[in-house]
Amino acid sequence: MIESHGVPGHGLYIEEAVAVSLDRIRLAKKRIIGTNQTLKAVQQSAVKEVFVAKDAEARVIGPVLHYAEQNGIPVTWVETMKMLGKACGIEVGAATAAILE
Repeated sequence: MIESHGVPGHGLYIEEAVAVSLDRIRLAKKRIIGTNQTLKAVQQSAVKEVFVAKDAEARVIGPVLHYAEQNGIPVTWVETMKMLGKACGIEVGAATAAILE
Protein backbone atom coordinates (compact mmCIF):
# COMPACT_ATOMS: atom_id res chain seq x y z
CA MET A 1 0.00 0.00 0.00
CA ILE A 2 1.27 3.48 -0.85
CA GLU A 3 1.05 6.11 1.84
CA SER A 4 0.02 9.64 0.92
CA HIS A 5 2.31 12.34 2.15
CA GLY A 6 1.57 15.80 0.86
CA VAL A 7 4.44 18.11 0.04
CA PRO A 8 3.64 21.42 1.80
CA GLY A 9 2.78 24.16 -0.63
CA HIS A 10 3.02 21.92 -3.67
CA GLY A 11 -0.03 19.66 -3.55
CA LEU A 12 2.11 16.71 -4.69
CA TYR A 13 1.66 13.22 -3.38
CA ILE A 14 3.73 10.08 -3.47
CA GLU A 15 1.12 8.44 -5.69
CA GLU A 16 1.86 11.06 -8.36
CA ALA A 17 5.59 10.35 -8.13
CA VAL A 18 4.94 6.63 -8.51
CA ALA A 19 2.66 7.27 -11.50
CA VAL A 20 5.35 9.40 -13.16
CA SER A 21 7.95 6.68 -12.58
CA LEU A 22 5.69 4.03 -14.06
CA ASP A 23 4.91 6.31 -17.00
CA ARG A 24 8.62 6.26 -17.89
CA ILE A 25 8.62 2.47 -18.34
CA ARG A 26 5.13 2.45 -19.88
CA LEU A 27 6.07 5.03 -22.53
CA ALA A 28 9.63 3.87 -23.21
CA LYS A 29 10.24 3.02 -26.86
CA LYS A 30 12.93 0.49 -25.98
CA ARG A 31 12.37 -1.56 -22.85
CA ILE A 32 12.91 -5.06 -21.59
CA ILE A 33 10.82 -7.03 -19.14
CA GLY A 34 11.97 -9.85 -16.91
CA THR A 35 14.94 -10.53 -14.72
CA ASN A 36 17.06 -12.59 -17.14
CA GLN A 37 16.88 -10.00 -19.92
CA THR A 38 17.32 -7.11 -17.48
CA LEU A 39 20.36 -8.74 -15.90
CA LYS A 40 22.06 -9.26 -19.28
CA ALA A 41 21.42 -5.67 -20.32
CA VAL A 42 22.59 -4.26 -16.96
CA GLN A 43 25.80 -6.30 -17.14
CA GLN A 44 26.47 -4.75 -20.57
CA SER A 45 25.60 -1.22 -19.32
CA ALA A 46 22.95 -0.99 -22.05
CA VAL A 47 20.31 0.36 -19.65
CA LYS A 48 19.21 3.89 -18.70
CA GLU A 49 17.08 2.89 -15.71
CA VAL A 50 16.06 -0.29 -13.92
CA PHE A 51 12.65 -0.86 -12.30
CA VAL A 52 12.42 -3.39 -9.46
CA ALA A 53 9.32 -4.66 -7.65
CA LYS A 54 9.56 -4.46 -3.86
CA ASP A 55 7.72 -7.76 -3.43
CA ALA A 56 10.08 -9.74 -5.67
CA GLU A 57 12.28 -12.36 -4.03
CA ALA A 58 15.68 -11.05 -2.96
CA ARG A 59 17.49 -13.95 -4.62
CA VAL A 60 15.85 -13.03 -7.93
CA ILE A 61 16.55 -9.29 -7.91
CA GLY A 62 19.87 -9.38 -6.05
CA PRO A 63 22.11 -9.82 -9.11
CA VAL A 64 20.28 -7.06 -11.01
CA LEU A 65 20.70 -4.67 -8.08
CA HIS A 66 24.37 -5.59 -7.72
CA TYR A 67 25.24 -4.86 -11.35
CA ALA A 68 23.03 -1.75 -11.49
CA GLU A 69 24.92 -0.31 -8.51
CA GLN A 70 28.28 -1.38 -9.91
CA ASN A 71 27.51 0.29 -13.27
CA GLY A 72 25.90 3.42 -11.82
CA ILE A 73 22.45 2.67 -13.27
CA PRO A 74 19.55 4.26 -11.39
CA VAL A 75 17.03 1.91 -9.79
CA THR A 76 13.37 2.83 -9.33
CA TRP A 77 11.40 0.76 -6.85
CA VAL A 78 7.80 -0.21 -7.64
CA GLU A 79 5.41 -1.43 -4.94
CA THR A 80 4.41 -4.74 -6.51
CA MET A 81 5.27 -7.10 -9.33
CA LYS A 82 1.69 -6.78 -10.52
CA MET A 83 2.02 -2.97 -10.82
CA LEU A 84 5.27 -3.29 -12.75
CA GLY A 85 3.84 -5.92 -15.08
CA LYS A 86 0.79 -3.78 -15.76
CA ALA A 87 2.97 -0.74 -16.49
CA CYS A 88 4.89 -2.87 -18.98
CA GLY A 89 1.68 -3.96 -20.69
CA ILE A 90 1.71 -7.59 -19.63
CA GLU A 91 -0.95 -9.60 -17.81
CA VAL A 92 1.43 -11.09 -15.23
CA GLY A 93 3.75 -9.62 -12.66
CA ALA A 94 7.34 -8.64 -13.40
CA ALA A 95 10.15 -8.62 -10.85
CA THR A 96 12.31 -6.30 -12.97
CA ALA A 97 12.17 -4.26 -16.14
CA ALA A 98 14.45 -1.69 -17.72
CA ILE A 99 14.59 1.15 -20.19
CA LEU A 100 17.33 0.59 -22.74
CA GLU A 101 19.83 3.21 -23.92
